[in-house]
Amino acid sequence: MSVTWPTQMIESSRMTVQDDWIDYNGHLNMAYYVVLFDRACDEVFEKLGLGESYLKERNASYFTAETHICYIRELAAGTPVTVRLQLVDHDAKRCHFYQEIHHADEGWLSATNEQISLHVDMGARKVVPWPEDIAENIQALADAQSGLPRPERSGRRIEIKRKPA
Repeated sequence: MSVTWPTQMIESSRMTVQDDWIDYNGHLNMAYYVVLFDRACDEVFEKLGLGESYLKERNASYFTAETHICYIRELAAGTPVTVRLQLVDHDAKRCHFYQEIHHADEGWLSATNEQISLHVDMGARKVVPWPEDIAENIQALADAQSGLPRPERSGRRIEIKRKPA
């Protein structure tokens, strides 16, 4: 499978914040940001050859090992959004990518997500190398996005910064 990748961040299909995703604070519940990020990731991974058929045909999939989400601006019910994705790094068994949720019409940034995914043999439930064709697809995406700068929010750590006494 040969896919032509854009040289900029990959933009997901348009999604809408659902009414039942709103919490008692009147904004999108934090768990549903993950749903939006995950749906967008699935779109890209499908193009990489890692969709549902990959699981059925090869008994392998990818698991999330780590995420880091920053909530920047609230989303309300009915808000149209898109998610942008950049492959930051990869190796024989892992992908490190970065995502941003944007208001689909106004363009402002709502949240970011950084994630590490692992390639898993579902029979053994162990992390294994990507098959050659998938590794080639991942490399093609990396090559297409090689001109992009590393996202500013990538590699952040969580902490409470204290002023010296």
